[in-house]
Parts: sequence; structure tokens; C-alpha cells
Amino acid sequence: MDASIAPVPRPRSVLPDALIIGIAAITWYAIYSYLADAARWLTIGVIGLEPETHLASSVEFFLYEVPKVLMLLVAVVFVVGIVRTFFTPERTRALLSSRRYGAGNVLAAGLGVVTPFCSCSAVPLFLGFVESGVPLGITFSFLIAAPLVNEVAVILLAGLLGPGVAAIYIVAGLVIAISAGWIIGRLGLERYVEPWVYEGTASRGEAMAEAAPTWRDRIDAGRAAVRDVVARIWPYVVAGIAVGAGIHGYVPTGALAGIMGADAWWSVPVAVVLGVPMYSNAAGIVPVVEALLAKGASLGTTLAFMMSVIALSLPEMIILRKILRPQLIGVFIGVVAVGIILVGFLFNLLFEVSP
Repeated sequence: MDASIAPVPRPRSVLPDALIIGIAAITWYAIYSYLADAARWLTIGVIGLEPETHLASSVEFFLYEVPKVLMLLVAVVFVVGIVRTFFTPERTRALLSSRRYGAGNVLAAGLGVVTPFCSCSAVPLFLGFVESGVPLGITFSFLIAAPLVNEVAVILLAGLLGPGVAAIYIVAGLVIAISAGWIIGRLGLERYVEPWVYEGTASRGEAMAEAAPTWRDRIDAGRAAVRDVVARIWPYVVAGIAVGAGIHGYVPTGALAGIMGADAWWSVPVAVVLGVPMYSNAAGIVPVVEALLAKGASLGTTLAFMMSVIALSLPEMIILRKILRPQLIGVFIGVVAVGIILVGFLFNLLFEVSP
């Protein structure tokens, strides 16, 4: 055979990858099912701590939650990495550009749920949407929903607190995103967008030149997402769980019930005020939320705190200042904060006893 003629490589089948993923999923579930027993055994049998003490309670919580949350995170990020290949920024922009208020806000919020962007990474898309002629209020529905109804938050809430709480969180987040975007759109605040934004040269109606990815490409994207995302946020996960472990073991139930209990009418606004200047991702704040609920904090107040931390981050406001004037940023913060407070009050009324 002529050595100058290189053999054409045959495409690798996706079947071996699917088989490996299936085996990994079964192994994942088997390990996940025994995490609680392993944490108890390590705390009492290996470390030798006295059962039912504050320290033992905190250590057991930490040893159980760290692998549990990280395992959930790996599974979620892998799936989301595959989903990401179906929702490119160009495709999202095309879906929103011709929509009107109302239906457009609903669609934008829905796209925010399925597109895996945090509060900061959603801002460049927000800018691209505004440049492309998407109505301002519709873009805000996307900007609010993308971090607030975060896929990591939803899956971790379902795993840590149950599917009921996760469903409540999804509904509340969508209501806030749709309502806040609609209100901002109706106020006619386009004059508070920096002039250079509308003078930009964003491409409108770009054709997607890339070939559609194969399933092998999508699986590789899931693996790459796990390597990238988990490597970046695992310290936040461990730090958040450490805080939650301290709350779980040492903070008196009465103290938290007094500050964040349903009987204190001011607890929801205070929780939101405390959460707005804070910055954390969903993976870091969910374990803290679990510990607060276990200590007697009410569901509505705790969810309001979580929403304010995730949806109104300080880095996001700093980035938005390059695009929006302070008046519009202030309206954005105010409308979203009021929505979160109302949701907190509503769920405190619906759930007098936290789960």
C-alpha cells in the first residue's frame, strides 16, 4: 500500500460511551444510597466522636453532605452540558427577537430555565438580546430566570429537601421573572440603557454555520462541562456545607426561629436585605438553606434568602452598570426584591411548618 495515502479514520461508535455511562450511573446510584450510613460510620466508628453531641452532629452532616452534593453536581452538570449543545446563544436570540410582551416574557423565562447560565454569564446574552432588538422587559425576564431558576439549584433542592420544595422554587422563580420583566417593559425605561448599546453592531439573524453536533460531540460536551464547572465551584460547595454544618450542629434552634421564623413578619424583608449584597452560587447556598430549615427557619423566609443571594449578586450589578444606568439597575433590584419578598410571605402563609 502506498505509504503516502493515509487511512481514513472511522468514526467511533457512541455505543461504548453509552455503555460506560450506564455502568457509571448504576455505580453512582449504589454509592449515593449508602452515603448516610457511611457518614454515620465514619463519625462514630472511625473518628470516635460521642453520638448526639454538637461536634458529632456537625461532622456527620459535613461528611454526608459533601459527597452527596458533589455527586449530584457531577450528574447535573453532565446532563446540562449535553443540553447546552441544543441551546446556543444564537438560537435563543432568534426565538426571542420577534416576541411581544406577555408571551415573550413567558418564553424568555422558560429559556432562562433551560439555558445553563449564572447571573454573570447571562449578562453578555442580555446585551446581545438588547442589541438585536429584543424588547427590554423580555430580556430582563431571561436575565432574572437564568440564574434564579438555576438547574443546579433545582436538582440540589430536590435531592436535599425533596421534589415538593424544588417545584415550589421553580414556580416562584418563574413568576418573579415573568412579572418583573413585564413590569420593567411596561415602564418604558429604554432611555436608561447606555446609548452605545443601541449603536452596537450586533449581528441580527446570524446563520448558524456550525454543523449540528453528533451525539458523540454532545457526550464530550457533558464531560467537558463536568471538568470545567465542578473544578471551579467545588470549593464553594465545601465552604457552603461547612457553614451549614456549623449551623446544623451549634446554632440554637430558637435563635434561628426567632430571626427567620414565620411568626416574625419582618423576617422575610430582613432575609432579602441580607441576601442581596451577598454572592454565592446555588451549589454553595443550598446546603446552608438545608441547615437553616432544619433549625426551624420558615420555608418562605429561607427561600427568599436563597433567591436574593442567587438572583441579585453584586458582581452582576457591576457588570450591568456598563450597560444600564443606575436608575434602571435600581428599578431592576427593587422590582425583583419586592417579588422575592411577596413570594416569601406567600409561602410562609402556605407552609406554617417548615419541612
